[in-house]
Amino acid sequence: MANIVKTFLLGELVKGMSITLKNFFARKITIYYPEEKTPQSVRFRGLHAQRRYPNGEERCIACKLCEAVCPAMAINIETEQREDGTRRTSRYDIDLTKCIFCGFCEEACPVDAIVETNIFEYHGEKRGDLHFTKPMLLAIGDRYESEIAKCKAADAPYR
Repeated sequence: MANIVKTFLLGELVKGMSITLKNFFARKITIYYPEEKTPQSVRFRGLHAQRRYPNGEERCIACKLCEAVCPAMAINIETEQREDGTRRTSRYDIDLTKCIFCGFCEEACPVDAIVETNIFEYHGEKRGDLHFTKPMLLAIGDRYESEIAKCKAADAPYR
């Protein structure tokens, strides 16, 4: 009997309309995106980049931990031995059409070679445009090194 009364009085509809009316007269919050941007967390995960040491040498030691931990299998690495006996990557590719931006690659890296920057304004018109190679990743890292270092320093107390 109670269900029949609730059905005829349309309680759910009244409750929904009251919420709609309450929000209709509330203050509007609008962000005019290209001109105004919302604040980002220092832990935001965007476009990938590879970092270098201050002397200019790439950080990646070809341990392949990032490739192993990637759940989407978006990272492909090929290594080679240098004449001084150290290993470095000859090929480092990330396919951003596969990447789920989980941050596992960044967490697994023992030398902070691969990082996810706070850059989110990029696009690709074709599938191949979002396939990033080692030179492309190093160029992004070189260009945004100051921002990457600033975000890493701000995030350091929480690690």
